[in-house]
Amino acid sequence: MTTAPLGPIHDHPTSHRPHEHPAPTPHEHLEPPAVSRLTIAPPGPVLRRIDGTWWPHSTDLLTELPELLRALPFDWPRITHATVNGAIWSALPTRILVEGHVVRLRRIKVRQGPDADTVCLVAAGHGRWDLRIIPPDTPEAEAVQIMARVAEEATEPEPG
Repeated sequence: MTTAPLGPIHDHPTSHRPHEHPAPTPHEHLEPPAVSRLTIAPPGPVLRRIDGTWWPHSTDLLTELPELLRALPFDWPRITHATVNGAIWSALPTRILVEGHVVRLRRIKVRQGPDADTVCLVAAGHGRWDLRIIPPDTPEAEAVQIMARVAEEATEPEPG
């Protein structure tokens, strides 16, 4: 059985990232690529509890959520609800306006275990996606390891 690794969203060939710049000329210096802060499992028949990982830059959900939603693949349906599990987030209102549409926000009590910090994205009538949150202050090397481990787990079928 072949497993497909999680891929960084910003590498999606048809996604639009307004901050991307045209390819440099041969005389320009290229900076090393930034580590991807979002990975999602490839679509398929595999049932999974966690659909990917997200490593936000801060604990300000009002700043981070719009960035997350803009990074999702263009063919995903519009996200209408986001439920965060975890205590890492600063105070949040019950809704936020993201690119002209309302996203309802909810916080639930913290679970224990490796997936205690999660965000559940819901597209009404289309489905839900659960992303494990890597705390923003996690060192890069550790965050990359966590993302790789979750990528491996996400491609394995749920027992049962």
